[in-house]
Amino acid sequence: MIGKLLAEGAGKLKELGLGNLKENGAETGSSSRITHQYIDSLTIEIRAIDSVEAATQMSLFGDVFDTPVMTAALSGLGAICPNPMVEVAKGAKAAGAVMWVGIGEGEELKAIIETGARTVKIVKPYRDKDLIFAKLAEAEKYGAFAVGMDTIFGFGGKSKDSLIRPDLMSPKTLADIQSFVKATKLPFILKGILSEQDAYKALEAGASAIVVSHHGGNIIDYAVPPLKILPLIAKVVDGKIPIFVDGGIERGVDVFKALALGANGVLIGRSVMAGLAANGSEGVRKLIAGTNEELRRVMSLTNCAKLDKINSELIWHL
Repeated sequence: MIGKLLAEGAGKLKELGLGNLKENGAETGSSSRITHQYIDSLTIEIRAIDSVEAATQMSLFGDVFDTPVMTAALSGLGAICPNPMVEVAKGAKAAGAVMWVGIGEGEELKAIIETGARTVKIVKPYRDKDLIFAKLAEAEKYGAFAVGMDTIFGFGGKSKDSLIRPDLMSPKTLADIQSFVKATKLPFILKGILSEQDAYKALEAGASAIVVSHHGGNIIDYAVPPLKILPLIAKVVDGKIPIFVDGGIERGVDVFKALALGANGVLIGRSVMAGLAANGSEGVRKLIAGTNEELRRVMSLTNCAKLDKINSELIWHL
């Protein structure tokens, strides 16, 4: 359903010099390759008898959304179009999806939220803690839906052998994170959870949700695929808070696999960028809606009438 749109967007991203982001991870770029290989190794059984057309609504923090497919916490897309994050927000709003946003100034965040998109603001683990508190307060002031921190970015990121923003970042202690959680009335989400140990600490910190993520492979080479460790993290969390996941999720069938392994929702970034490049906010809407329809079809063919019916018994490992 979305194949043509993805291909068109990928072509335009390549023309803009953004065509090889999958390969620009840390050192060898193996994290991205291994992640895609793992997702491809997961297969799905069919349960067609007595099946019905599925519903894909997701409840989160008191709101109901049309889909568990959400935009990743993107930033820096100015090469694609003017006001790119506002255009992404318009598309997310039209698709009935949650909008996430990463690095950006307050005026941009305000404009994003004014589109009507329910927006999650993710703050980097800046070395300057006062800046973190200011960013959290700003998000609350402008009406963000939730806030959070990209904890995995504490030593900066990597693109091949080049370091990204290490001088501006620093790792955060459990006490630090607890202070950030207490500083806002909004739900606080910890992004970059990739171990059982950090999942336990996220619960102790008072996080309202977590994102299982290796930041697109841009943190450490040979990072464990998020979907591989997801079931272990889900066991730790035990339904206490929502779990989201990102990394290598491109089609509705990938979304289904993530939900079956323990996620409550997914974040997609590269696909959203392709939709934006292909047709602006309408391209983003079509991409999210199309991915959701692919998910609905897989759910219907596996006799999963609602999201909470999807489970790991439907997944077979090659």
